[in-house]
Amino acid sequence: MTTLYTHQSQNVTKTWILMSLFFVIVIALGWFVSLYYNNPNILYFFVIFSIIMNVASYWFSDKIVLRLAGAKLAKREEYFDLYTSVENLSITAGLPMPKVYVVEDAAPNAFATGRDKKHAVVCATTGLLAILDKNELEGVVAHELSHIGNRDMLLSTVVVVLVGFVSIISDIFIRSAFFGGHRSNDNKHGALVIVGIVLSILAPFAAVLIQLAISRKREFLADASGALLTRYPEGLANALKKISQYSKPMNKQSSAIAHLYIADPKGVSFTRKIGGFFATHPPVEERVRALTGN
Repeated sequence: MTTLYTHQSQNVTKTWILMSLFFVIVIALGWFVSLYYNNPNILYFFVIFSIIMNVASYWFSDKIVLRLAGAKLAKREEYFDLYTSVENLSITAGLPMPKVYVVEDAAPNAFATGRDKKHAVVCATTGLLAILDKNELEGVVAHELSHIGNRDMLLSTVVVVLVGFVSIISDIFIRSAFFGGHRSNDNKHGALVIVGIVLSILAPFAAVLIQLAISRKREFLADASGALLTRYPEGLANALKKISQYSKPMNKQSSAIAHLYIADPKGVSFTRKIGGFFATHPPVEERVRALTGN
């Protein structure tokens, strides 16, 4: 019988499989570029640079995300329900109390960010606070705390950096192949150029698809973990239904942090138009079905 624990275990496994595939793409691209320029040091540079970028981005991720979202610190007396929900569920989850932020926006949404459990942030929009009751709000907060507990912030940061890294290197290679030096009439070199161009075009596309797939898996996992935390999956399920009924996009949004939100900040109608492969979030119907079994 399929349970929330089953979904949680399956999503952890699938996420790490996708993450491994991601690193394979990065290493393969680095290996090919090093072969093309006949310099093995390029491969080492790929690996070291990606690690340095991951660490730097991860360390400052909370400040970057909060600025992009336009969030402000939430005061307990002003946002009492949100603050106490985060406080109580943090104790239940055995997590340090994260900082609480809000975004002035009518679109109902929420996200979690921060470099680790001790430096985490939970943020909700004023639109979300306006439409949810206590049980539904707790369901959303539990979902976001689950992202913190599952260390999704680290994974999300790594994925975003690697996508950008693959795209930049692919662009550099294509430009150098067409406009740079290193030209030769050698048949082997000509074949390498063709293969390199094809790989450089496909690699960023594949990287983005893997990023989106990982994002969707983490949402399912956070849904399952959040439901286990509150012991009331209907609260989160009902919250997701209400959120999905608001089709307008958020006023301030960035594609760089879209995957952090509990729902696509571009709006549900946009997600349905672009289809499953290119969506940052799973369809609400699938998430509700996973939570309730209906």
